[in-house]
Amino acid sequence: MARKYDRIELEHAEFIKRQKIFFVATAAAGGCVNLSPKGMDSLRVLDPNRVIWLNVTGSGNETAAHVTENPRMTLMFCAFEGKPLILRLYGEARAIHPSDSDWQTLLDHFPPLPGARQIFELNVDLAQSSCGMAVPLFDYVEDREALNDWAQRKGPAGIGEYWREKNVTSLDGIPTGIDGE
Repeated sequence: MARKYDRIELEHAEFIKRQKIFFVATAAAGGCVNLSPKGMDSLRVLDPNRVIWLNVTGSGNETAAHVTENPRMTLMFCAFEGKPLILRLYGEARAIHPSDSDWQTLLDHFPPLPGARQIFELNVDLAQSSCGMAVPLFDYVEDREALNDWAQRKGPAGIGEYWREKNVTSLDGIPTGIDGE
């Protein structure tokens, strides 16, 4: 049975902290809906209605483009071990870029990750839990280091060039707000 909350409860925050993967969903007014898996040590619950997550360089930048046009965002967490649970956080998000004044303050919440390109802040107005009894059980083996290794090899200048080539607009041509610096 699904339950609704107007905040992230303590047991939700503890569940989130244990997760190795979460999913981010956004959509612009038209075009593609984006759903992305996220990993690494990249998400923090700052208070019962505020979550931040560090986004590293990837092949696309749909989330950043979408929130410039439509700030709605959903984060989903699934229990792949232990007691079944699905937890979704709904709210409005904004993208914080390295050139923004609050970048460093928010970045200090995370370990250094090469290729960091945005921090997303989600103001949560609804948390929903559901049973998750159909979610399969999986064993966590380890984090993949391939993306970090790739970003290290590229270096800051190479990452900036990659952003200019691949991350400036979305699949639908919406600007992402990234400047390639």
